[in-house]
Amino acid sequence: MSTRTRLIVAAVVCALVAGGGAYLLLGRGDPPRAAVFTAETSTAIFGPIAGRALDPEPLTVQEVFAAAELTSGDTTLSRKGTETLPACQDAVWGDAATAAVAACTQALRAVYATADGMIAAQSVIFNLPDSAAADRLVRALGPGGGFVHLAEGVTGFDAARSRAQARALGHYVALNWVAPASERATPDLTQAQIALDSITRAMHDRVVAAT
Repeated sequence: MSTRTRLIVAAVVCALVAGGGAYLLLGRGDPPRAAVFTAETSTAIFGPIAGRALDPEPLTVQEVFAAAELTSGDTTLSRKGTETLPACQDAVWGDAATAAVAACTQALRAVYATADGMIAAQSVIFNLPDSAAADRLVRALGPGGGFVHLAEGVTGFDAARSRAQARALGHYVALNWVAPASERATPDLTQAQIALDSITRAMHDRVVAAT
């Protein structure tokens, strides 16, 4: 296992276990959202991409969602589709979340599933003007602030037992969301969450390129 992979695993597991920024979300009457949500604001490691002025090249779905499969432990997520949303507001719901993406220029989304049909997942990447805006979006996705929409056509996504992690990475936000794919499925979602978090490698690569 590479040093980068160890860091990704450690970050996700610590967030899920320690729960310092984790919330149990039980909103009623709203679109689906994660039952458990973990928020992480940006850190100094992403200083080289702390603003769009430092990192002006737009992301592409090929850059972020290049891997057809994401694997951690014995869990493999297969990519089922990618898209660039027409507007960042199309990716979210709720007043606070909508306001937080006002200056967002890109929202890229991908959906995944395991071959056995037990786990469904999606990732959304937002391109914000700076790390302060990214931090605001991460917070806005918490209790009472709104959340991201499920991609159209996704079925069997059991949001009531799902978990999501929002990470500010410089001027980007990665929202990764995993769930049992049916009410009968009872999978362990930890490895799926770790696998999905490997998408953030694109942002780490941008840090390296900027230094």
